[in-house]
Amino acid sequence: MLGKKIVKISLIISFLLIVILFIYLKFSKKNEIILQDPETQEEINYTSNIIKDINYVTKDINGNEYIITALEGEIDYNNSNILFLTKVEAFIKLKNDEIITIQSDYGKYNSDNFDTIFSKNVIIEYLNNKINGGYLDFSLERNSMIISKNVAYTNLNNTLEADVIELNIKTKDTKIFMHEKGKKVIIKNKN
Repeated sequence: MLGKKIVKISLIISFLLIVILFIYLKFSKKNEIILQDPETQEEINYTSNIIKDINYVTKDINGNEYIITALEGEIDYNNSNILFLTKVEAFIKLKNDEIITIQSDYGKYNSDNFDTIFSKNVIIEYLNNKINGGYLDFSLERNSMIISKNVAYTNLNNTLEADVIELNIKTKDTKIFMHEKGKKVIIKNKN
């Protein structure tokens, strides 16, 4: 009789442990992300966890405000300051009340220095200017925006196609160029 009770208790405890283990494995979501480094073209593996409805706000020492939102973010387990974002939108509110908006399908945000990489379907809008591209490296620390990969710039009067546009956020100095020496930046007047 005692042996039967011990067997029943052992089976119940085993069943409960299996259920608890199943629930733990099902609800502790761990994702591995494989990205390609644009410089080296090597694949990089990241292990991360998921956060919904991201919203970060920061101000620089000059009084400019930087707001970044995303539908979803994944924290990199190797570096908790890095978030991989999906459906990203950023607003840069300059102290002179001008606003720069940036949208992209994906992003990589560093919460330590606020640097952000925007990738795939990048759209930048500022006053009557619009820039489309595939990749944007935005850095408050360096005061720079570098947009590349099929860059198209439009304003009220002109359209421009180039490989890269580099912009100093503070001075507004801009460099527009092609990677290959034989290719030229294409500028068209709309009038």
